[in-house]
Amino acid sequence: MPFHSPFPDVTIPDVPLTDFVLEMVDGYRDRPALVDGLSGQTLTFGELADRIRRLAAGLSQRGIGKGDVVAIWAPNLPEYAVVFHAVARLGAVLTPANPTYTVEELAFQLRDAGARLLVTTNALVARAREAVAVAVAATATTIAVVTIDRSEHVPALEDIEVDADPPPVTIDPATDVVVMPYSSGTTGLPKGVMLTHRNLLANLVQIDAIEHPDLRALAGVLPFFHIYGMVVVMNFGLRRGATCVTLPRFDLEAFLRMLQDWPITLAHIVPPIAVALAKHPVVDNYDLSGVRWLFSGAAPLGPQLTEAVETRLNVRVRQGYGMTEASPATHYTVPGAHRPGKIGPLMPCTEGRIVDPESGADLPAGAAGEVWVRGPQVMKGYLNNPEATARTVDADGWLRTGDIGIVDEDGYLEIVDRLKELIKVNGFQVAPAELEAVLLKHPNIADAAVIPVEDEVAGQVPKAIVVLREPLSAEAVMAFVEEHVAHFKRVRHVAFVESIPKSPSGKILRRVLVQKDRDTTAAGDLASS
Repeated sequence: MPFHSPFPDVTIPDVPLTDFVLEMVDGYRDRPALVDGLSGQTLTFGELADRIRRLAAGLSQRGIGKGDVVAIWAPNLPEYAVVFHAVARLGAVLTPANPTYTVEELAFQLRDAGARLLVTTNALVARAREAVAVAVAATATTIAVVTIDRSEHVPALEDIEVDADPPPVTIDPATDVVVMPYSSGTTGLPKGVMLTHRNLLANLVQIDAIEHPDLRALAGVLPFFHIYGMVVVMNFGLRRGATCVTLPRFDLEAFLRMLQDWPITLAHIVPPIAVALAKHPVVDNYDLSGVRWLFSGAAPLGPQLTEAVETRLNVRVRQGYGMTEASPATHYTVPGAHRPGKIGPLMPCTEGRIVDPESGADLPAGAAGEVWVRGPQVMKGYLNNPEATARTVDADGWLRTGDIGIVDEDGYLEIVDRLKELIKVNGFQVAPAELEAVLLKHPNIADAAVIPVEDEVAGQVPKAIVVLREPLSAEAVMAFVEEHVAHFKRVRHVAFVESIPKSPSGKILRRVLVQKDRDTTAAGDLASS
């Protein structure tokens, strides 16, 4: 039997996303909408709306229209929201990419998504053009490059913007995709997650209905390319009329200064930031008395760390839960209802199940099983991958999260394990299969598997289990992988074995490897004690 949200249902307007997010802008056009936390550069809500209009018109004149894919490869900057909503207003699709990606990782996403335009920054433009060259090498397509700031030989956003209204576009919020982040889902290589206008709009309405009504500013430190920062921070802040103060990358002192200087009562974080807030001595140099809540997501936050942060900062730590495929939030702790180690009840208009992974039977409160969710925020599907879509979302709309959880008698969820193979590094998903494919490119490696190991700061990190053809050091293995992947995906530990355990069908038995690794670690701890 499904679990139901304790909150009343909400009405989801049948309008395009940008119309909803900027619906009330005329009431506060002079209020700062986005502020660069380092330079102080500011976009008021009026300026934001005007630049969205101008950029949408300019992109249209360059041939970008409904259904076309535009990629953005940039850190958090005020202009990120301009690009996001100019693309959305045209009925086009934005695919955001992690700015720490390597050239080959970016090229894969550009090619797989079918991007026609890439928006980046001057600092990244040389690598962006390399990635474009790789992406189009085997096709007859072209991908134009535009920079947010000024760059030689490449047009900037200001060069494209024109003082005109963009052409009218008919958008069906229920079916038209607005954004396509890439996620490994519950397993496998990264896939384009097709999120519609209604998906994102539904999640904004759900959060808006239960979050504190008085939020004047939000901390834009979580990356906007990630669904958490994109929806729960950037777009929710714009919808609420709050000022979003951005940082291009996480820097603890810059973040603390932001919390001290701006009226941020609710700050969105991930567990590694919580570790810093609990333990780093520099925190004592800042006045954080204005912060009432920290909201943590992307990975579970345990009760001990929660208590340490709350005691040191005199705040309440609330948690939420979700995934890219759910736009992202499905569970949410409201003010005054936090429970350390638990991630809250279901959001409005959302149902949940706890399912026995072996039998498929529904389990009652108090039992551990796979978390399934259903609601208007669940994705349309994976791009060009109906098989992966069917494995993740069933015919009745239930999204299999791949996480093992327990729901208590009051409907609060606690995540206790992972059924899925993904490794969660600082809140980012790392697919073992992706790293295994990189490892097998090395001529001295005959076979390889990648498993998660616990890490105090990152939560988990990848460990490579390697079968060698010729001698190779662990350092050489790690350096080889680092050349091909973003920094958060790099292998941190290596073990050499004679063979990789596999099923009769050839599937790597990662759980066997994980258990062997835990047993070896435990034996080592006992021997040293």
